[in-house]
Amino acid sequence: MDIFSVLTMIGGLALFLYGMSVMGDSLSKLSGGRLESILERLTSTKLRAVILGALVTAVIQSSSATTVMVVGFVNSGIMQLSQSVGIIMGANIGTTITSWLLSLAGISGESVLIRLLKPSSFSPVLAAVGVILTMTAKDNHKKRDIGSIFLGFAILMFGMETMSDAVKPLSGNETFTGILTMFSNPLLGMLAGAVLTAVIQSSSASVGILQALCVTGAVSYASAIPIIMGQNIGTCVTAIISSVGASRNAKRASMIHLYFNLIGTIVFMVVFYGINAVAPFGFLQTGADAVGIAVIHSLFNIGCAVILFPFSGLLVRLAALTVRDGAEAVGRENQEKLPSELKALDERFLDKPAFAMELCRNVANSMAVETRMGILAALSQLREYQEERSEKIRASEKLLDTYEDILGTYLVKLSGKDLTRADSQSLSILLHCSSDLERISDHSVNILEGILEMRENGQTFSERAMQELEVLIGAVEDIVELTIECFVNKDLQKAKKIEPLEEVIDGLNVGLRQRHIQRLRAGECTIELGILLEDLITDLERISDHCSNIGVCLIQVNEDGFDTHEYLDGNLKTTDAFREEVGRLKERYHLPERKTE
Repeated sequence: MDIFSVLTMIGGLALFLYGMSVMGDSLSKLSGGRLESILERLTSTKLRAVILGALVTAVIQSSSATTVMVVGFVNSGIMQLSQSVGIIMGANIGTTITSWLLSLAGISGESVLIRLLKPSSFSPVLAAVGVILTMTAKDNHKKRDIGSIFLGFAILMFGMETMSDAVKPLSGNETFTGILTMFSNPLLGMLAGAVLTAVIQSSSASVGILQALCVTGAVSYASAIPIIMGQNIGTCVTAIISSVGASRNAKRASMIHLYFNLIGTIVFMVVFYGINAVAPFGFLQTGADAVGIAVIHSLFNIGCAVILFPFSGLLVRLAALTVRDGAEAVGRENQEKLPSELKALDERFLDKPAFAMELCRNVANSMAVETRMGILAALSQLREYQEERSEKIRASEKLLDTYEDILGTYLVKLSGKDLTRADSQSLSILLHCSSDLERISDHSVNILEGILEMRENGQTFSERAMQELEVLIGAVEDIVELTIECFVNKDLQKAKKIEPLEEVIDGLNVGLRQRHIQRLRAGECTIELGILLEDLITDLERISDHCSNIGVCLIQVNEDGFDTHEYLDGNLKTTDAFREEVGRLKERYHLPERKTE
């Protein structure tokens, strides 16, 4: 084997790993975060968790990715440690699908059907279709993802065949054969499999490499079996690395993955080689092939899940003994106080942008609901003051500051990932609107401070001023309700109703100020109370402005534009529908008639 054969083998390996990565990432994108959401929510029973773990891993083609997600779920508190066991077991089963796909390369026969099943026959077709779909997709991300899946699979199989062709000349090489013979020693074979898998962090890829080496005929089952066992241990490295700096339970989830594979391997090796010592297996010295590797890989992982499933509780206790209760990492005590939606924004999910965006939407929706609660509570204080309500308003404002800080930071990190057009639009909306939501909560505290100052000074607004204020407050309450509903439900049609109401509120503000000035001139209002009224009117006006910003953002981002002034002045406010809606709302929200003396 010369230097050119070595280069060919390295190139084949590179294509193989790249194809596997492209295919897995594209499959994950195509799911749009739905698979991860299913994992998060539908794990009520252990058997269901095993099935879901297997299905999700079979789709995304990576047990390591599934396990890392589980670590993230447990770390954020949205999944219990006991729920993670079933998913981890299922992930080990699901990862075997890759070895079966790769085993197609070993199909041999002259019939047309068998030749069509060979990757060398259909991979070029998939590659051509993938190129066409990718190049013609434009803004159709679903079409592009399907094309990338086809291309990834074609590259994967081409890399597999390139590796196989490069190592075929080694079939008669005594040095190479001697090295592989060494791995028939169970301990050496396990060590080799574990190291290889730990380095490339993919058991599917390491099994594929082993399948490629089988074409030499020098890989016997005696060598292959220990290597496969070691590969199952080596794949645990990814989850262990992911758990560094995480919570206790997240570390325990990674240890459950390790113990599941380690105990399963020990049990298999003891039983298998114990029987072999008494009644030697004749097939061990025969050459392994790709299908045989897939069979062993599947039987081992399915067998481990079946045997250890009844003892899942013991795995949890063993992990708890390994990672004992004690001081959490710095900042974990504050982390535990956060709402579950915020704790779910784990950086481990950034590698799954579609799912990470879904988590961000959940946080933003909770933020919107909290904003509505705070502002409605503040306006209620003006009608009937309650001390406990004041504390809730202040706590809500502090919580929304935390929401904006954590969500904004997470969205900035997520913006650097490969997002679909729809997710990119959602990210822009959340970034813009989260600031407006937080500012609305600031005004709720401003309103509360004004009310408290009035109470301290023993001041109250006149009956006439309160009647006028009630009209404005009612309009502001309605625009807040409408805005939050549009934001949470992404209702663009209702979002177009926000701006006409904001226009009416602006008119009410002007009318209230004019009447306030008249009362000041007539001596019906003090300067101090007048300043408080002016501040209150300003806060209410600013709240409606922020609601307008959110409504315009929802519409504009979906229309791929950000010129707010052009949209309002040129596209919206000049329409007959806008003017008609403003006229209708003015009839509903109008200041009471002035009393004539």
